[in-house]
Amino acid sequence: MMAQSGLPATTVSGIDAAAADVLKATGVPSASVAVVQGGKVAYVKAYGMSRLEPPMQATPEMQYSIGSISKQFTAAVILLLVQDGKVKLDDPVGKYLPELTRANEVTVRQVLSMTAGYQDFWPEDYVMTSMMKPATPQHILDVWAKKPLDFEPGTQWQYSNTNYVIAGRIAEIAGGKPLIEQLQERIFRPLKMTGVFNSDASRLPANDPTGYYQHALGPLRPAPAEGQGWMFAAGELAMPASDLALWNISMMDRALLVPASYDEMFKEVKLKDGKGTGYGLGVQVGTRNGRRFIEHSGEVSGFVSENIVFPEDKVAVTVLTNEDASSAAGALGRKIAPLVLGGASDTTSASAAAAEKRALDIFTGLQEGRLDRTQLTEYCDSYFTQEAIGDFAASLKPLGMPTSFKQTSESKRGGMTFRVFSVSFPQRQVRVTVYEMPDGKLEQYLVEPSGS
Repeated sequence: MMAQSGLPATTVSGIDAAAADVLKATGVPSASVAVVQGGKVAYVKAYGMSRLEPPMQATPEMQYSIGSISKQFTAAVILLLVQDGKVKLDDPVGKYLPELTRANEVTVRQVLSMTAGYQDFWPEDYVMTSMMKPATPQHILDVWAKKPLDFEPGTQWQYSNTNYVIAGRIAEIAGGKPLIEQLQERIFRPLKMTGVFNSDASRLPANDPTGYYQHALGPLRPAPAEGQGWMFAAGELAMPASDLALWNISMMDRALLVPASYDEMFKEVKLKDGKGTGYGLGVQVGTRNGRRFIEHSGEVSGFVSENIVFPEDKVAVTVLTNEDASSAAGALGRKIAPLVLGGASDTTSASAAAAEKRALDIFTGLQEGRLDRTQLTEYCDSYFTQEAIGDFAASLKPLGMPTSFKQTSESKRGGMTFRVFSVSFPQRQVRVTVYEMPDGKLEQYLVEPSGS
């Protein structure tokens, strides 16, 4: 199924070529793409296989989990409640959830803008064993939102899913009904987003994509499911790329909320010292090659997504994929955007020799099937089953010694340090992602194909 308005043939062939390149480079099974141009859905297409066994071709109508792109919908519900006079952005969260840590000092705005200080309950790029059992939003709040804050409210920016569990509960308390009902009534139905599915309540139907994961460069395997309740308000939604395109158009046109709400959502939140955060309310915001953008990515077990809107240009690109911890969605989004806009994206680089040496030593050990488990947290230790060790060794050893092993980014999340490494071999590149606890133990060590 293709959108009728269309793009120039040269642009279409460029998108098709980019998708083929990224799927080949990363090994991701499928990608579902939607492009908005001129404020209208101009291109919708799916590539690859939505399921490997038995084989099933991806189609544009299929629902993919969008992960943390869900957060902007939660933020929009809060803004609608602000319009109703039921919530104020500068209300303390204690007005609604008085039992949380320093609830009378943290504001709703700080929760929505990731400047509150509540520790992330799920920064890892895999599903820990504890998360395979059902949970409730209240359980998440009881465990993570009652810990000491990671920093003084408003003094730092640090991504945290816990913030959005708080926001979702505030929406339910103030709105008087479940969050998913408010989303349907106030956003999805008005925008005719008919394909939205709550994947926190149940798994995607059999005619939708299967989510996959892999150990290093090993075979793709069906990804484990999160237990019900873990994704509430922070990553619970699934939909076709075309539905997300309708939402993108509504943001460009400012069609659903009042102007003041969009102003709040898209305004970069500043820290108390005046520094920018690059984040609004539920969205990354900034300027790229002179063009203002509104962006967010997302990941849940088996799925990674990328969504970027250039509001003044009336252009948006959505990419949904069905493999977790993969760079494919972001890589394909970066390739498509210049085709409809022109321009190139920036890359971040950093140097951390000690971290590189440690990560390289672990990598070469895994090539031989060895792993020093004393360096791992309990969850990471559980992740490295014998099956995982076998897949790492079988897929990485044939690559030989890396020709380079460089850290490309470093950030803070969930009270940990997140590092990304680019690993080069004569014939290919891979990516390593690591979460390091304050005590130095590793909460995550993943290897994946590189899409760029």
